[in-house]
Amino acid sequence: MSSSAILRQPEDSMPATAIAAAGPEPIARPPSFGTLALRWYRLNRSGLRAIAIGVTSLLAFLLVWHLLTTYRVVFFVRFTNVPSPLAVYASFTKAIHDPKFLLHIVLSCRRILIGFSLAAIIGVPLGLIMGRFKLIHEIIFPVAEVLRPIPAIAWVPMAIMLWPTNEQSIVFITFLGSFFPILVNTLHGMTLVDPVLVRAAQCLGARERSIFREVYFPASLPHIFTGLTVGMGVAWVSLIAAEMISGQYGIGYFTWEAYSLVQYADIALGMIAIGVLGLGSSLLIRGAGQLVMPWRAK
Repeated sequence: MSSSAILRQPEDSMPATAIAAAGPEPIARPPSFGTLALRWYRLNRSGLRAIAIGVTSLLAFLLVWHLLTTYRVVFFVRFTNVPSPLAVYASFTKAIHDPKFLLHIVLSCRRILIGFSLAAIIGVPLGLIMGRFKLIHEIIFPVAEVLRPIPAIAWVPMAIMLWPTNEQSIVFITFLGSFFPILVNTLHGMTLVDPVLVRAAQCLGARERSIFREVYFPASLPHIFTGLTVGMGVAWVSLIAAEMISGQYGIGYFTWEAYSLVQYADIALGMIAIGVLGLGSSLLIRGAGQLVMPWRAK
């Protein structure tokens, strides 16, 4: 047998003594905990940095608030009657054990859910249709532009006359507050769709329904979610105004009642609760946007 044939001899034909001399193959060890932690830190470094900056900012805000209220600073703005963070925390620990306070939060969240959902269900399809069909845009847009600048507080007397119960009128005002930002942003997204994409779809033989579903709607999604985020913020503003004026329950009514009873710590607690609930609602919408549009996650 030639030397080249020996070199090409398959591994299975190697003598058992050679295989035994080579020894067993080394087993790959799993990475250590320190290696995994370092890898996770490198992947999430920017997010951890943002969290650290946010926590530091909140702590600095609480410190400034504590100092201003402790020394009762009067410098253009009076902090003589503003409750301290510790007083607000004491009010919070008392409120979380009160079923009435939890009822206020639950009712406000329910009103937001109903009003905002109705606004999204109506505003998004209407904005898409107005952006696609010129005649519908010419019919609806002037009416929407006349009604849009009217603030939510101005709608309260009309809503009371239109709806038989306060609950329905509050939901209606919440709906109006979120409807117009959703409608306008959806319409704006439709106007910014690249016409080259539409012509390309038409050249490929796509029908109107396919163009609407595959071109217009995905291209408008970023603006739709922008409208949803803005609409959620305006919905909370409208809801609080309606609850303060005509409500009997809700976090807005809780805040106004605390002002009427001169309970300053509860006023601040109601304001903080509104801010936290609004932040949580906006984060939910942004999270849904990242799931629907993974290409825009970065």
